[in-house]
Amino acid sequence: MPELPETETIARDLHALVCEARIVGVQVWRADVLRGVDAPELASKVNGQRICRVWRRAKLIVLDLCGANALAGHIVVQPRFTGGLLVDDGALPAELRDYLTVSFTLEDSRQLHYRDVRRLGTLAWMLPARFDAYAGALGPEPLADAFSSHTLRESLGDSSRVLKAALMDQTKLAGVGNIYATEALWDAGIDPSRETRSLRDGEWDALHNALQRILTASIQARGTSFRDYRDASGGRGAYVNQLRAYGREGQPCVRCGRRLIGTHAIDGRNTVFCAGCQF
Repeated sequence: MPELPETETIARDLHALVCEARIVGVQVWRADVLRGVDAPELASKVNGQRICRVWRRAKLIVLDLCGANALAGHIVVQPRFTGGLLVDDGALPAELRDYLTVSFTLEDSRQLHYRDVRRLGTLAWMLPARFDAYAGALGPEPLADAFSSHTLRESLGDSSRVLKAALMDQTKLAGVGNIYATEALWDAGIDPSRETRSLRDGEWDALHNALQRILTASIQARGTSFRDYRDASGGRGAYVNQLRAYGREGQPCVRCGRRLIGTHAIDGRNTVFCAGCQF
């Protein structure tokens, strides 16, 4: 957390808010979030550069920086559990200015903050070649036009691996974590503890459709907020109101009425599922 819908929401917001803005200052408050660069190097790399695009790859938020109309490099943020990027025009609530790790001052006096309560996320500076290699090692994007049930099956592999763990492997499938793997498996009616090689053709179709439908719906709702996730303006996501399995351990299944089970035995993460209608 944040997963694909949350990072997509932040990236879209930032692209609308800061694209074409120029960075004129950097303040590193917590250097332990930096990767591949120290504080002085980060300042020297980004000062004077223009943000020419903000986009998402997997669970990463990527800021492309340009100088003299050429791509200079990428600021790559991996928010992990409690990280987020916030645009501060002076009206940002005071409580969201706590836990700042890095702040970029823009030419129009606004600030772009990387905030991370637990500081488990990272902010990296990457030259284009390094980023291309890094991003190339990630799995396919589940909302790409070319992504099909065949792509999903080929990517996860015909193996004995537990299906839910395979869904969350970023080298196999980009952007899906515990929330949306849990929801997609419930929606498709598939037991999360099954081996990937056990799925039949119709089940791959159902899982593919569930993933695309749920991820799209969550983006439309601006993601899922339980506690820490905020969009680029500090707002909360509303998809929490549409969850059918994740976070509902002990409650009745809305499909069959049986009490939902929560367990850490499947993949070490809390998995919620229905033993009555997930097979």
